Amino acid sequence: MTLEAIKYKSGQLQILDQLLLPAESKYIPIDGVKDGWNAIHKMQVRGAPAIAIVGCLSLVVEIYDKQYDTKAALAAEIGEQLEYLVTSRPTAVNLKLAADEMKALSESILSKDDIDVDEMRRSIIKEIECLLEKDISDNRAIGEHGANVLLKGVDRPLQLLTHCNTGSLATAGYGTALGVIRSVNERNLLEHVYCTETRPYNQGARLTAYELVHDKLPATLVTDSMVAALLNSRKIDAIIVGADRVAANGDTANKIGTYQMAVVAKHHGVPFYVAAPFTSIDVAISDGTCIKIEERPDHELTHIGGQRIAAPGIGCWNPAFDVTPAELITGIITERGVLKPSEVATKVRR
Repeated sequence: MTLEAIKYKSGQLQILDQLLLPAESKYIPIDGVKDGWNAIHKMQVRGAPAIAIVGCLSLVVEIYDKQYDTKAALAAEIGEQLEYLVTSRPTAVNLKLAADEMKALSESILSKDDIDVDEMRRSIIKEIECLLEKDISDNRAIGEHGANVLLKGVDRPLQLLTHCNTGSLATAGYGTALGVIRSVNERNLLEHVYCTETRPYNQGARLTAYELVHDKLPATLVTDSMVAALLNSRKIDAIIVGADRVAANGDTANKIGTYQMAVVAKHHGVPFYVAAPFTSIDVAISDGTCIKIEERPDHELTHIGGQRIAAPGIGCWNPAFDVTPAELITGIITERGVLKPSEVATKVRR
């Protein structure tokens, strides 16, 4: 059974505090939108799908037992709170898209005279609650499509490489890129998976490794700087990563370090796949140069576990993401199938 990072029931929300992993597994309550914003910004929850779900569910907690005099007052609060939540982490598009959908639903209900304010609140809550179940279903589909494309024409177990964390801890469950790896393993065709440590925040070492050990998958941790040597010395069948935003031309923003992996994959002839739900695709953005890249605080680079590892006084540049050009991407694995980067703009319909 895979890990559960988000626990929700009847207006009660808890998340697994990922800052404490792997040393401690502790669930913390999210009592409203402010808690949700802080948890996302501090990276107690991370991963583009999970950010969207926790953000929207924090709104559910906020409005669950509140009474509103008018539908206009409810709609105004929904709009304001969602706009605030979107500012928590700007690069991942999933939360913004979910927020836009919920605001549109709110505005649509606002114009319907036969729906009162309590029914409107219940409708919004129900729609957001469905996000959890849908995310798991989408991840399962991503896993199946990914396993199918990786194993096409192959009659032996695969050796795979992934970056950052894209599993149950980054989603409602199962995962995107790690979901593909899980699906390959479920067919008894996974020989080995390598995961990078993912400096400077070590999501691979702390979180992906935690999931792989939990699931008893054959796995090895490597540093980010070992990827080229790994591809040169061992037969890696494919690299699978996640995505925080995919532009219309197929350029993809993902955790810092992804771009250099794609470059060395191209040099070594290793297929490079992105696994992401359709909610990570933003056709309103023409290419990767338009994606806003979040920059994180210096201390994430200079300290590990509260202990300084860098010389005091050194300057820091700490972008959380980089953009991989479409020409370096073999395919984008979604819940609806595998797209070529060139197909994104024409096949995605919102």
